[in-house]
Amino acid sequence: MKKIKLHLWTVLILIFGISFIYSCKNNTKVMENKEVNYSIEKSAYGTMENGVEIEKYTMKNKNGMVVDVITYGGRIVSWTAPDKDNNYKNVVIGFDNLDQYLKDNPFFGALIGRYGNRINNGEFSLDGVDYHLTINDGKNHLHGGNYGFDRVVWTAEIVDTVNSASLKLTYLSKDGEEGYPGNLLVTVIYKLTDDNSLEVDYSAETDKTTVVNLTQHSYFNLTGDFNNQILDHELKINADNY
Repeated sequence: MKKIKLHLWTVLILIFGISFIYSCKNNTKVMENKEVNYSIEKSAYGTMENGVEIEKYTMKNKNGMVVDVITYGGRIVSWTAPDKDNNYKNVVIGFDNLDQYLKDNPFFGALIGRYGNRINNGEFSLDGVDYHLTINDGKNHLHGGNYGFDRVVWTAEIVDTVNSASLKLTYLSKDGEEGYPGNLLVTVIYKLTDDNSLEVDYSAETDKTTVVNLTQHSYFNLTGDFNNQILDHELKINADNY
């Protein structure tokens, strides 16, 4: 199997580019004689028209930061963060229920794949073979097509760790899905740490040469008040160039 490994260690980005093992709501866990101050709670989020149940996983660290992830699209539907007065408010834009996410929307909080961004004319050649993808953005293929990773149901599993609340999501994209070659098994781990970081770790395995470009599509408003615009926000990017 060919393996692809990608890391996104800081996810405070503006838009671009479980079988349940332990329930620890309102409790702390003790593991290897170390106090663990995080919790992950599983709850029902809604039911799709085909009867598939969508789950929500609420991840909480020792500081009170909370991240809600649903299995539909692997979406972050809420993320509370502290303001300058240490008041925790939701800083990501999203909806209140599953029905709203099922309707067309600008990929709020979703995992994106197989390929984030646009592919001109939905066409590419690989190893001498021409591939034709679903066209869903004018003449282009965008963010995986009509049924990209933002519209599939991911399998969720709580990862048992000491230092973070970790949720593993997996999805098998079958050969030919949306026009892509190869069976692609994708794993994404959301990891909420006690320094108020959310790490997103991507990996993928394929049985045929293919293209893949995975990302996360949250929109942020750091005021915590979505009645306010973000025009006074300042963004600092620690990079040599952009």
